[in-house]
Amino acid sequence: MIFIFYILAAVLVWFSYKSFRGGIAYLKYFKRELAKSRSAYTPFTTVIAPYKGLDDGLEGNILALLEQDYPGYETIFVVDAEDDPAVSILNNLVTEEGVDRRKLVIAPKATDSSQKVENLREAVLHADPQSKVFVFVDSDARPNKHWLRSLIAPLEDENIGASTGYRWFIANTPTFASELLSIWNASVASSLGPNTKSNFCWGGSMAIRCDLFERLKIREEWHGTVSDDFTVTRAMNAAGLQIHFVPQAITHSIGTSTLRDLFEFTTRQMKITRVYAQYLWLLSFFGSALFCGVIIAAFAIVLFSPQNTLSVWISLLVLVLVSIFSIAKSTIRLQAILLVLGHHAPQIKRQLFAHNVLWLVTPALFLVNCIAALFSRTIEWRGTVYVMVSPQKTNIVNK
Repeated sequence: MIFIFYILAAVLVWFSYKSFRGGIAYLKYFKRELAKSRSAYTPFTTVIAPYKGLDDGLEGNILALLEQDYPGYETIFVVDAEDDPAVSILNNLVTEEGVDRRKLVIAPKATDSSQKVENLREAVLHADPQSKVFVFVDSDARPNKHWLRSLIAPLEDENIGASTGYRWFIANTPTFASELLSIWNASVASSLGPNTKSNFCWGGSMAIRCDLFERLKIREEWHGTVSDDFTVTRAMNAAGLQIHFVPQAITHSIGTSTLRDLFEFTTRQMKITRVYAQYLWLLSFFGSALFCGVIIAAFAIVLFSPQNTLSVWISLLVLVLVSIFSIAKSTIRLQAILLVLGHHAPQIKRQLFAHNVLWLVTPALFLVNCIAALFSRTIEWRGTVYVMVSPQKTNIVNK
């Protein structure tokens, strides 16, 4: 049995080293992308933002969309009901005197897809005919003023099918749950990078040329789905097109999470991943189970085995190496994020301690998420319960 531990421990150390090397590549990629000259590619663009309810800092998020440093774009805000709490805020901004590039659209109630997807499917029908690019952004995202220009720039290359950013969670009031959520999310964020073939789209900050959107029939592909971004990712992969990750398009999401919020969010993400990208779910399942198993076994050997034995020294070495690689990866990742979210430097620097400690807990959360996804395809998302029968079929249980 001890030899099995040695083999699995060696695998974990190797993975930890590879993850550390990936962190270095992540930081280098950020620096390389940020060093690029300002793009002159600025086609007229339609920004689509679906809303439901009141997110933390919603008005600030909306204003950030309306104050982009970009020469020509329209913004379509879309909700599924005229009495949605967000409508009163949106109406004040959409009807502002002298502004004609803002629209508020009421989408029909979803019957066989997620309400977010139904909102997007409706919104694209209201886009200005001169628009050349569709940009999609989540309601809880707050982009910087150069976000739109940066996100669209890679699409000048027709080999690139979509460009994407990602989220970074910052808590108004730091709590254990909020910090753990930030670290859980950060581990996903750092899987994006220079490899355009392995990148994935994130629907909260995503851009696609309109002609490609039509050619790949994305609106039709969305029919019956829960996940807008996984569907786009699958379409890009099927067409052999690249997905470009744009560090400047990382948006921060402000809010404070409870333990219940943390578990609901992370488990929902993993359930969606299992349905739409099962290989990613399997990788997460294997990686988190390997980490938890080896670390628990190593601690047990150190605590309960006779001292000065080979197994104790190997276990100590494993714990030290995994800790060094993991803490170094967390530190490097925060350095990269500071390059694009420097205006939130105090909050991000404050996260350093949590990121360098709670990495030990995060794999256990991933493992719980993966196990939960193994036994259920049902999620609740903004008050609606969905059963993901398949990537192309969704049942709505109640609204």
